[in-house]
Amino acid sequence: MSDVTERLDSLRNLMQSREFLEGKGLSNEVNIRIFCYPKDEMAVRHFTEKLVSDSELSCRLIEYNLYDIFLSICDEKRITDRIPAQEEKKGSRFIVDQMTRMANNVAFIKKMQYEPHESGDVILITGVGAAFPFIRVHSLLDAMQPHFSDVPVVVMYPGTFDGHYVRLFDILNPNPYYRAFNVV
Repeated sequence: MSDVTERLDSLRNLMQSREFLEGKGLSNEVNIRIFCYPKDEMAVRHFTEKLVSDSELSCRLIEYNLYDIFLSICDEKRITDRIPAQEEKKGSRFIVDQMTRMANNVAFIKKMQYEPHESGDVILITGVGAAFPFIRVHSLLDAMQPHFSDVPVVVMYPGTFDGHYVRLFDILNPNPYYRAFNVV
């Protein structure tokens, strides 16, 4: 069994533990955990697909794929089909600038909000790498805190987190984020 498989199995067990669901042992910090994997994308995707459909989990897993949310925002604005022509005409930098203004943290959180939050809910954030550079997870997590402070959040992060900085794909410039905890 590979190291990532063992870590993913440990994550599945952790997400069902009472301590995790209640945020115990976090010194009054927000219950945000980051599962880092700078490699093994396909193994992690396979695991999350199985996890989301696992009817035997003792928690209610609510997955938010950031790339799917991004596409949904573009579809609502009716711009999805026009993006390639605009990129060809005005360039990639223009598209990134326009998209990051339109598909901002507020728009993402609006798509993610649900009521009521129930005991046993766990938010699973996926699609972090695919949504880059349109949404940055460190900024989104900051914006999510007031809306999801009572729900544990697990981020499947294709990079590293050293407790102070997240570094996407383990190659991009690190961004500060200190409120989360590494998972297994």
